[in-house]
Amino acid sequence: MRDLTVTEPHHHNGRSIARVDASLNPALAEVRFCPRCGLTAEVEFPQRIVCAHCGYEAYYNPKPVAAAIPVDDRGRVILLRRGFEPRRGLWTFPGGFVELGESVEEAARRETAEELAMAIEVEGLVGVYSRAEERVVLIVYRARAIDPPQTSPEAIEVRTFEVDELPWDELAFWSTERALRDAFPGAVRPTRG
Repeated sequence: MRDLTVTEPHHHNGRSIARVDASLNPALAEVRFCPRCGLTAEVEFPQRIVCAHCGYEAYYNPKPVAAAIPVDDRGRVILLRRGFEPRRGLWTFPGGFVELGESVEEAARRETAEELAMAIEVEGLVGVYSRAEERVVLIVYRARAIDPPQTSPEAIEVRTFEVDELPWDELAFWSTERALRDAFPGAVRPTRG
């Protein structure tokens, strides 16, 4: 396997990228030949593959992930403890990849139903979160819980939190914290003694 980790900063399309590794686009990490004609292709990792022989081109873009921050009728935030890696056992809100044939809002509703077995009403956009070194773009909505949440294999524990009691030190992802801060700007992270 080629080591595609770049430890020295390099430039791509005028941007400085400090570190690139194969996990950014595993589908393209080992490719050297055109999937259509089998001849040598030009690979611009991690963005695209082009074959000068047959004209094949494929572009790779970040995948959209839809998420919802459900709030119950008392204004409490509903979070789930993740049942799977990455970040198993840490807290987040329901979310997952947008599938072809559905809108981002529909994906947020579907993912919430799959993970928490509850319906939600999508209310408004909280924010869009991404980093150059990651493969996803997270779109987060605030939502009103219609049903009570339930556990599932993806949500091994479900709890409601007052905004001032959110488990800041046990959140699964950087984007979980950012979205919660954007959704509840008055939330204060407790300071340690």
